[in-house]
Amino acid sequence: MASRAMLLPLVFLAVLSTVKLTAAVRDFPELSHLKTKTSPDVQREAARGVISRLVKDRAADFDVDVNPDLGPKERDTFRLSSTKDGKILIEGTTGVAVSMGLYYYIKYWCNAQRTWAGQQTELPPTLPVIEKPVVITSNDRFRYYKNVCTESYSFAFWQWDRWEQEIDWMALHGINMPLAFAGQEAIFQRVYFQLGFNQTDLDEHFGGPAFLAWARMGNMRGWGGPLPQAWITSQLILQHQIMRRMFDLGMTPVLGGFAGHVPAAITRLYPHANVTRLGLWAGFNSTYSGTYLLDFEDPLFKKIGGLFIKETINEFGTAHLYNADTFNEMTPASNSSEYLSRAGRAVFQGMLAGDEKAVWVMQGWLFLDSSGFWGPEQAKALVTSVPQGRMIILDLATDLIPAYPNFDSFYGQPFIWCMIHNFGGTSELYGTVDVYNTQPFKGRTFPNSSMIGIGITPEGINQNEVVYEFMMENTWRTEPRDISKWTEQYVLQRYGANNAAAMSAWSRLMSTIYNCTDGHHDGDLVLFTRRPTINAGYDIWYRPLDMFLAWQSFLTASQELEGNQLFRYDITDVTRNSLQVITYFYYYSMMESYKVNDTAGVTSAGEK
Repeated sequence: MASRAMLLPLVFLAVLSTVKLTAAVRDFPELSHLKTKTSPDVQREAARGVISRLVKDRAADFDVDVNPDLGPKERDTFRLSSTKDGKILIEGTTGVAVSMGLYYYIKYWCNAQRTWAGQQTELPPTLPVIEKPVVITSNDRFRYYKNVCTESYSFAFWQWDRWEQEIDWMALHGINMPLAFAGQEAIFQRVYFQLGFNQTDLDEHFGGPAFLAWARMGNMRGWGGPLPQAWITSQLILQHQIMRRMFDLGMTPVLGGFAGHVPAAITRLYPHANVTRLGLWAGFNSTYSGTYLLDFEDPLFKKIGGLFIKETINEFGTAHLYNADTFNEMTPASNSSEYLSRAGRAVFQGMLAGDEKAVWVMQGWLFLDSSGFWGPEQAKALVTSVPQGRMIILDLATDLIPAYPNFDSFYGQPFIWCMIHNFGGTSELYGTVDVYNTQPFKGRTFPNSSMIGIGITPEGINQNEVVYEFMMENTWRTEPRDISKWTEQYVLQRYGANNAAAMSAWSRLMSTIYNCTDGHHDGDLVLFTRRPTINAGYDIWYRPLDMFLAWQSFLTASQELEGNQLFRYDITDVTRNSLQVITYFYYYSMMESYKVNDTAGVTSAGEK
């Protein structure tokens, strides 16, 4: 997110490493209604569609069945077996489970892979036989996907063809709880028109397409707008396609909710409404920030919240999950427990006014505020303002700064262990693979753990694909893996060839660049996305030489692999990152020369 807390040392991870792994994850009967309502037949056909788009003319080699009773309740299970006629039978509890089973098979039997950059899915002429049926059950009830920011950094201008690819990617990687935010401006428009607002009022309120993430969270208003009506309508139509496909696959998508942010015109239309303004955000002035916040006890709060949920359900249907973030990177007006409890109750009551089965999904990013506002008393007041089990907290950056140990597993509210990754939509090779390999397991066994799932919450996608392949296997892995062996399999799956130079490159990357252990996060070294400064410094968690040696290995591997789509992506990516590091050193040299009035040094480094 644009304004970020300073990352603290990974002290929480050290604490977790000493915890005795004996506690059991709690069950939440209050969440039992959060399950697919789509028939097995519809889910089966949706899964067949995923298979057809992935392996095309080889789709007939796979048989599919959806059986909700195949595995334990509230867990996804798939079963793989070979049939007498040489086909592979994939059975699953949902369409997502079937898709996950397909991906497991083509990865570990056929050495194939499907990522954002493309796919390597050249299947052998005869599919490998499964001698003994394989049955795998997910560790958690939910696998969440997306950050509110992802909608703006990466998805803002997608059409259905790109969305279809992404939903396929979600299903293959086991995602069953995706954020589905498209089209909500059309719903807000409908609600606000009912309340007397006009289009001019909304033009000043809605952000532009690429800035909607922060307009929806109340950080800014009007910036990048106004939204053309054609865009609002097209997003409404697109959301119908998105929701239909997600429902068909058995997913439980998270829709938008009302967090209390309202158009400025409310002071004209409702002069007696109790309204305050949030503070300015990220350097924006009062024209574009200082969003108006409706008081939590004003009757309009519950009315708007209920109308929005009802209109949303009437338009798209629902899985009863709604996201709302009132205080994202914004300091509340009071730190009193009473005030924060009222805030939480109001948001939830607004949801209940439209859906009595509503569950509030809240990003836990606010609890990482560096100002120290969110102490245990304040956090507890907010999260316990909602009945236990009716709020799900996304511990949004558990891989970097886990919040759940600091807040007693969120005082009993269920939470999802999330890998945030990719601050600011930047392009930089980065990962903390040891964390991904161990900490989700410890989250489940933390004393009194209320963990109910894992999630990936990147601010932007289309980067560092190895990280997402590795992390999402925690869906079904039962213990940490041997990273060296996993990397060997990854290279074979990605390129369809066992190339020694490529293996050397990836081994080096995974043990250095992708295994940050000192608290760094990605985005620090991408000069091209930052304002120029004479105070440039460099602070890298790896030896640049390791990057350049990996680069050299990729160049050697290109003699054999240059025709492979994913290899071309990877060698370009490593080249780009190597040039970024080189540029950083030249830039630093230029600034140091500037500070001592060394004109020749500035010119020399600047030219390089």
